[in-house]
Amino acid sequence: MDFAEQVKAQVDIVVTVREYLPLRKAGGRFVGLCPFHTEKSPSFGVNPALGIYKCFGCGAGGDVIKFVQEIETLTFWEALKALAERNGIPIPQRADRPHDPDTDLRAALFEMHEQASVYFAQNLFGAAGSDVREYLTKRGLASSAAQQFLLGYSEPSWDSLLRRFGSRYSPAQLEASGLFGKRDDGGLYDKFRGRLMFPIHNESGKIIAFGGRALRAEDEPKYLNSQKTPIYDKSSVLYNLHRAKDGIRKGGRGILVEGYMDVIGVFSAGVRNVVASCGTALTATQVRTLKRFSPNVVVNFDPDNAGANATERSIQMLLEEGVKMRVLELENGLDPDEYIQQRGAEAYSERLNRAANYFIWLADRARKKFSGNSAEARVEGYNALLLPALRKIHDPLERAAVATEIADYLGLDRNLVLAEFRKMPGQNRIPGSGSPAPAKKPLVIPHRERMLIRGLVQDVELRNLLLPRLTGYATVKAFVTWPVIEAVSALLEEDPRFDYSLLESRVEEGTRALMFEALFTDTSSDVLSCEQADVFLNMVETEEQSYRQREVSRAIQQAERSGNLEEAMRLMAPLSERKCRNRARTD
Repeated sequence: MDFAEQVKAQVDIVVTVREYLPLRKAGGRFVGLCPFHTEKSPSFGVNPALGIYKCFGCGAGGDVIKFVQEIETLTFWEALKALAERNGIPIPQRADRPHDPDTDLRAALFEMHEQASVYFAQNLFGAAGSDVREYLTKRGLASSAAQQFLLGYSEPSWDSLLRRFGSRYSPAQLEASGLFGKRDDGGLYDKFRGRLMFPIHNESGKIIAFGGRALRAEDEPKYLNSQKTPIYDKSSVLYNLHRAKDGIRKGGRGILVEGYMDVIGVFSAGVRNVVASCGTALTATQVRTLKRFSPNVVVNFDPDNAGANATERSIQMLLEEGVKMRVLELENGLDPDEYIQQRGAEAYSERLNRAANYFIWLADRARKKFSGNSAEARVEGYNALLLPALRKIHDPLERAAVATEIADYLGLDRNLVLAEFRKMPGQNRIPGSGSPAPAKKPLVIPHRERMLIRGLVQDVELRNLLLPRLTGYATVKAFVTWPVIEAVSALLEEDPRFDYSLLESRVEEGTRALMFEALFTDTSSDVLSCEQADVFLNMVETEEQSYRQREVSRAIQQAERSGNLEEAMRLMAPLSERKCRNRARTD
């Protein structure tokens, strides 16, 4: 058994998937909302007996290694290594690690970011960082919090980090890291200089990027963030998620704030479910990531105009992804970090619990933006801010209920608001009315075939038992599931190590549908034993013998009709011998 097979055999796929999203048991499998596309009804299934997952909505599927690879945007080797480390599985000295340039580059970038973080932290807590530590103290940030969040300081020098790395990395690796810029003469220089450094982690807790805050008013930009690299894409990463995800799950909601210091201030005050986007407007990918841990979010951006504009945009994005949200706007122009410093964590938690429904916040925002409380301003605000938000709500009944509440809150005529609301796409049809789309004819797979396919996927012992006999029988080619059997055989001819994810990627849509039907439905019996496999194979062999006898009988009749008695006698000889043997057994 190679290392990948060993990891798949020892790692519980249900436990692993539950680290990223909630699952509920449904018969012999587990279901949940797919993390790879937006949906309201669960179409994502995990089959623990076979160690695979599949989404019937978007088609994503594979084994536990593929799942971690896709959800964390890792290479195969990185996902395999991460699973082994998390589950205490020793990694062999000569594990089957692919030494391709991309894998080696990513490994170097992870290492460089880890070493850069250590260097920046040494600067902050050494002699060079005294002024920065004083700045943090004035901001109310304790030394313990700075250490917990691995804050650091990049010296003003143009090459201090570059000199630190020396010749350990190639120029191409250094440039790809995003930590260095390229001079006109082709040399490199430190991008982050004279800044308070915030390490950014991926979901597994590895440092993949930095945010740097300027410490002098004349330095621009105020915040400098890492560029996109092979290990970092700011549109898909949430700051502090690796620390906050358990708190989001347990608390039943996530708190979305605007900046690094807000996250640190809120988290350090004991509110452990807080994250921020990484110097970018909130993206659909970030929302889907957050939604995996809870469908409920409180948006608590800074109470200035920029923060309000960002809240407006975020509401649209969150609604589009089906997230339930509230908005917290703190009084007296305080951001979350400042509010906690002045009024304490308990007061902040109490305000979180009183956060406004997003449509109430939008209605108040509309009043401010459109000059007061006149009927014209209210209608203008409704059309500009509230109607677009309503269009993002997936459920028509929820849309209608929110439209009515908005009308009451703004003091608008309900009938007029609902009339405007009904002009929206999809509102004129009563739910359930009209001709339903013709349903696809369900695939019908006999129980025996279903179990044989599961056996092929289940483990190497069963594959070795089943595949030679199944592919050697003519009758098996009439199976509904023959395309799956043929695809497994073809895959194993190329590489004896079975890879379900690779199998899925190789087959046509119709064969994928057969695989899904066989592996993820009718889960009363998920596991095929060797004894059951023998029983099924004996049944197939009996059918094969009957088929061959019928074929011989047809050939004999054809020879007799054509007058070829010699051929007919030749074909009859084995049948006569078999009858004699059977008679001898019964005597």
